[in-house]
Amino acid sequence: MSKISGKLFVAASALLAASAACLNAAESTLTIQTDQPGVKINRAMWGVFFEDINLGADGGLYAELVKNRSFEFPNALMGWQISGQTNGVEIRADKVFSQVQPHYIRLQSGTGLANEGFRGIGIHAGETYDFSVEARAVEGRPVLKIELVGADGHSLAATSVKGFQADWQRLTAKLKSSTQEEKARLKVSVEGGTADLDMVSLFPRHTWKNRPGGLRADMVQWLADMKPGFMRFPGGCIVEGHTLTNRYQWKTTIGPVAERKVIMNRWNDEFKHRPTPDYYQSFGLGFFEYFQLCEDIGASPLPILNCGMACQYNSGELCPLDQLEPYIQDALDLIEFANGPVDSVWGAKRAAMGHPKSFGLKMLGVGNEQWDQQYIDRYVKFQQVLKAKHPEIKLVSAAGPSPDGKLFDFAWKNLRELHADIVDEHCYAKPDWFYNGTHRYDHYDRNGPKVFFGEYAAQSDHTGSTNNHNNLECALAEAACMTGLERNGDVVAMASYAPLFAHVDGWQWKPDLIWVNNLQSCGTPDYYVQKLFANNPGDMTVPVKLNAFADAKLFVSATRDDVTGETILKVVNGGKSPAAVKLDFAGAKKIDSKATVFTLASASLKDENSFAAPQKVSPVEAKIKITSPQFSYAFPPDSLTVLRLKITN
Repeated sequence: MSKISGKLFVAASALLAASAACLNAAESTLTIQTDQPGVKINRAMWGVFFEDINLGADGGLYAELVKNRSFEFPNALMGWQISGQTNGVEIRADKVFSQVQPHYIRLQSGTGLANEGFRGIGIHAGETYDFSVEARAVEGRPVLKIELVGADGHSLAATSVKGFQADWQRLTAKLKSSTQEEKARLKVSVEGGTADLDMVSLFPRHTWKNRPGGLRADMVQWLADMKPGFMRFPGGCIVEGHTLTNRYQWKTTIGPVAERKVIMNRWNDEFKHRPTPDYYQSFGLGFFEYFQLCEDIGASPLPILNCGMACQYNSGELCPLDQLEPYIQDALDLIEFANGPVDSVWGAKRAAMGHPKSFGLKMLGVGNEQWDQQYIDRYVKFQQVLKAKHPEIKLVSAAGPSPDGKLFDFAWKNLRELHADIVDEHCYAKPDWFYNGTHRYDHYDRNGPKVFFGEYAAQSDHTGSTNNHNNLECALAEAACMTGLERNGDVVAMASYAPLFAHVDGWQWKPDLIWVNNLQSCGTPDYYVQKLFANNPGDMTVPVKLNAFADAKLFVSATRDDVTGETILKVVNGGKSPAAVKLDFAGAKKIDSKATVFTLASASLKDENSFAAPQKVSPVEAKIKITSPQFSYAFPPDSLTVLRLKITN
């Protein structure tokens, strides 16, 4: 959070004084019953949902800078441009380095390649970049020349590698540029002989926790700063695939990266208006890395597995019920991979990757957003086996792609009868839906399955539109809905915005929580809403009663933080004027004189953040002085306010 300046502190104090002095006649009243605790809620209810969409993994979170590094795309040279004689370049698949990724390239002396990266290669001035390649000499004494070049072709850094042998070996080099370049390319060429190359790779030395071959540090930092309670991965529709052959299979994403099978990303050709024919999954970011990332940022892992159904928007292919056993076994093996002892089959694989300790898996998703009887039939099969063998694991089931309608009602009826643990609801809609949905869960069955509001985002235009924007209007609508989720925290166990990341030059879907280019990353107003809620959680609801004037547009929730002893009040003012509210922290015997206020607001509802102005719409932190449990406060127009007070009842 940005610290408040003296000028902003005066402004905050002025709002407080104005509400007390000159707006009394128009005050609404809000009673926060601090001595009457409500219900226990999940302190970790606010999380993140990651899917490899919008270049979220390859070209995004996974810090590899070379596209098609192992020549495994159907067009083996996609992403590469040949230099020199084209007849001196050959794609081969004999005497391979990897049986899983069998293709490699043979370069004769005087030939070379240039890799375009993922919409270019971002190079930071002064950063060290680690180059590696699996290579062998075919004839002569080859020397590999390596160069980073700018968009205009000028050289940024260059080096060379010798010492080729007759058998495959890993050769390495480092490069450092004195200038910054957003759209660089990597050039490799061979002189003095013929060489075979595979797994051509370039990573920044500085990754998250400086792990070699790791994750892009600035992108992970956004997640760490949010402090999410959980992380759902790896999707999303990529779990399903266009067909079952193209589905996400977690077992192919662990172990050495050269042994992870490259497949087409489901978002490669989904939108004809945003085609991405070069979108494939290398799985350098695989299930081990997902679990490790969750551990790094303090989030509970929530993996989602295919349930024997391809995407129902595509082929809708089904695995017959009597052939579902391998899918269920994958789920059992995943639990063992995450939690099993080091002497178990899959626990040993986890330990071999450097993590003998359990990852502490407690939840598992069965399918993504499937619907109708065909899903229920398959969910039952999973539930019967998993609950018998692992009753400690909570299962997340699907309520379909929409927050209402026949398919939604059918799912809930059946899942309630099956005593499902957690039901995943999805909603992408206009801001009005979110404002109107603040009481959606008030009347849900308190004894029924818990709710995971697993995918949601306000759409400024319409769902799937390329004209959607991450503006303040959408963020505040989401915040208003989130107050309703929090008030009903005994029903809504978890919630996560979607999608998480998007590359400005490679997105398929918008809006998105965090935007990146090859050098920068930027949180949206929606991100700051999520961060304010996740950074200010509670352990228990506190009853609130709002008596608002007819023209007021106020949305409220309150919780108590057992760790700090604070009461946390969240208020969205969706109106165009300051909302003067008389706050009554009823039952409070003592209240600290200083309280902390975070305010998210801007001059216009259409305001967005950008790489040029990344903090345009971001929270401001202030300290205010309080003399009584009853005081007046003016909530700014079009704003989210989080107020933290230490209260003794």
